[in-house]
Order: sequence, then C-alpha cells, then structure tokens
Amino acid sequence: MDEPVPPSRQRIVAGAADMISRRGLNATSIREVAKHAQTPLGSTYHYFPGGKQQLAAEAVRFTGDAVATRLRGMLRAGPVDGLLALLALWRGVLTGTNFQAGCPVLAVSIEEPADDASPEVLAVAAAVFGGWEAQFAASMRLHGADSGTAEPLATLVIAAIEGAVAMCRAQRSTQPLDRVAAQLESLVRAAVDNPARATDQGVDQPAPSDHRDRGGATHDPGSLLSHRD
Repeated sequence: MDEPVPPSRQRIVAGAADMISRRGLNATSIREVAKHAQTPLGSTYHYFPGGKQQLAAEAVRFTGDAVATRLRGMLRAGPVDGLLALLALWRGVLTGTNFQAGCPVLAVSIEEPADDASPEVLAVAAAVFGGWEAQFAASMRLHGADSGTAEPLATLVIAAIEGAVAMCRAQRSTQPLDRVAAQLESLVRAAVDNPARATDQGVDQPAPSDHRDRGGATHDPGSLLSHRD
C-alpha cells in the first residue's frame, strides 16, 4: 500500500504546476513556488533535493494525473463525452484565470531548456501527452473506431486542444478553443459512428503502433486545474 503524500509536498507540487502554467518553467523559481504554496523554503528543498528540475517534473506528472483521472471517468461514457470534458476543463482554466494560465505540460515542452535543465522534464511531458492520447485512442476503439483511425485522431485531439489553449491566451478569447471544439467533435463522432467516413474527413490511417496508456494516475490530484486568482 502506497504511503500518503504529505499535504505540504502536495501543495508545493500543485503550486509549481500553477506557476508554470502562468509563467513558464524558466521564469519560475523554487523560492517563488514556496511562497506561492505558502510552505517554508527549507521544506521545498527537503522534498525536492534535486531542485527546480525535479520539482518541475513532479508538477508535470501531477498535471498529467489530474487530467487523466478526469478523463478516465468521462471516457467511460464515450469519447465524445471525454472530449467535451477535456474542452470544458481547459476552458475553465482559461476563463477562471482571465487567460493568465494555460497548460503546464505544454509550457515546459516549448521553452528552450536552461543550461542545467534535466531531460527528465521533457521525458515526463512526452509521457503525459502520450498517456492522454492513449486514453482517447482506447476509448474510440472501444466505441467502434478502428485502430488506424483512433490513434492519429487521438493525437489530433490533444495537439489541437493544446494549440488552441495557447492561442486563447494570446487572443484573450475562447474563440480558438470553441472553433477547434466544433471540428474535433465532428471528427470523433464520425469515427465512432462510421469509421470509413472518418477517413474521408481527413484522418490518415497508418499501421497500428504499440502505444499504451501511460497516464499512470494512481490517485486523484484534486483541484490542480481549478485554481483561481
């Protein structure tokens, strides 16, 4: 049985994820995270002796678990429900923070790494994206889509939403996400209702690959993605 995570450590990780979602990785310091999480600086270094890079990796993993846990519940009803839930989640993050926060997983993925950066952070980000893709692909296959359609469409879903979230922050509007939502919903519905039609709408069908669900959520991280100013 896993030991419970100390509340102070959980606050630090959640605080780091929140700050990275707003400022990016390079502009987020250990000292600022400790202040943001209202925990002593010494406690932060105690829990994360590897410093900022270790904490960043944990924050990305935390975000991945938070999203994967919510998706797991909604995808039981079908991929369209899961899609709508994910769209609603990011729309809530954007509007709830006045477009000041986005996705911390994307944030660490697009920044130029610092000289002392560890490749672990990017590896964790890649695994998180892969886990979300795998969840969607599995749900679409379960609801009638063939593997050749499900996997590339799952990639499209995650990539389009992540890009739309970034555009929404720049434009201070949910319009990019709303437009993407309408197109993705149409594609996902077509894939599960009529797989052949999904191909006609532009989803390529490569040979099946060996993706597996790497979301790895073993607990509910709570309300990480529900921060408000």
